[in-house]
Amino acid sequence: MMPYFKFDYFGADTGLVFAFIIGIGFGFFLERAGFGTAKKLAAQFYFKDLTVFKVMFTAIVTAMLGVYFLSVFGLMDITMVNVIDTYIVPQIVGGLLLGVGFVIGGYCPGTSVVACATGKIDGVFFIGGVFLGTFIYGEVYPLIQGFANSTPMGKVLMPTYFNIPYGILVFAVVLMALGGFAAAEWAEKKFGYKKPEVAHED
Repeated sequence: MMPYFKFDYFGADTGLVFAFIIGIGFGFFLERAGFGTAKKLAAQFYFKDLTVFKVMFTAIVTAMLGVYFLSVFGLMDITMVNVIDTYIVPQIVGGLLLGVGFVIGGYCPGTSVVACATGKIDGVFFIGGVFLGTFIYGEVYPLIQGFANSTPMGKVLMPTYFNIPYGILVFAVVLMALGGFAAAEWAEKKFGYKKPEVAHED
């Protein structure tokens, strides 16, 4: 999946080793950040603790800047980054279903694996639900295939779709991230967990 094969930096086997190491590291840091706990993850939807939002947005911006500047310096061909086809309506519906499941279960697919790996019972059940849902989707796919393949748009990238330079988009996303962080801080102060007042004896 890593778009470095064009430059012969390493082969497919080495890429799989890197993917394994990065995956283990990603899971480790998710757990250390507390993202293997459903209460912490669900708290963001109530604006009480937006750590998940801030960390994930930071990761997205960091990855975006990395990809952009590696491309600018000729170290990576950005056109080789894998982009799945867009089916706008079914993907919106799927995103809403994922969001509802996130709120109810307290996990997204990645954090549920972290919770399961650390022995949390709710994480184990959530992973079971992921497998069950995947199986059910496969069974009913012939019935919903028309909807799943509706509104095709091909491989869509925002710079090409809106006809704007990559650099301008990167700058706009960074500004959006800074605004999001400021909004998150405000929301946590307004809706976040309040420390109980301690009664002082006279």
